[in-house]
Amino acid sequence: MQNLWAPWRMEYIETAKEPQHDGCIFCSLPRAQADRDNLILWRGRRAFIILNKFPYNPGHLMVAPYMHTADLDVLEPDDLADLMLGVRRGIGCLRRAMTPDGYNVGINLGRIAGAGIPGHLHYHVVPRWDGDQNFMPVIAETKVIPQHLRRTYDQLARFFLGDDPACHVLGDSSRAACVRAGGMDEQAPH
Repeated sequence: MQNLWAPWRMEYIETAKEPQHDGCIFCSLPRAQADRDNLILWRGRRAFIILNKFPYNPGHLMVAPYMHTADLDVLEPDDLADLMLGVRRGIGCLRRAMTPDGYNVGINLGRIAGAGIPGHLHYHVVPRWDGDQNFMPVIAETKVIPQHLRRTYDQLARFFLGDDPACHVLGDSSRAACVRAGGMDEQAPH
């Protein structure tokens, strides 16, 4: 018998049992200004991209607005545009960094629909490869993640922060300055 070593899963198991008193991760993590520690890869004016701490596959991204809402109807057109531009940027950077064969992109609205954090809507971008499925999820209810989160972050970060036009959706210098300065300019909700 072989052992499957995935120590970060225990954190998920333990926190899933506990009531969430520490607030929303999509609100608190961007405010912390500790992007690598919090796995934040990109900051736009109204949305940001974060690596999922409990991924389905290496490179599993989440794109969230800064505004805390579970309702798409509450978001302004600029928020919606930044969300979709973030999804496009995430796919572009994943393409350059990890060369997946495809992507699952989606949003779960409400706990019954599968939202792990139902109070703050967010898109999932999951890279997929031919052969990334095996018997483990079916037989053992276990998903094998073959790469450590920090290694995935480091692999992706250089594409999100670099000057690769395949990863950028807006090329103006004010946007680049906003991204590097922390993403939440005076127009973004805090």
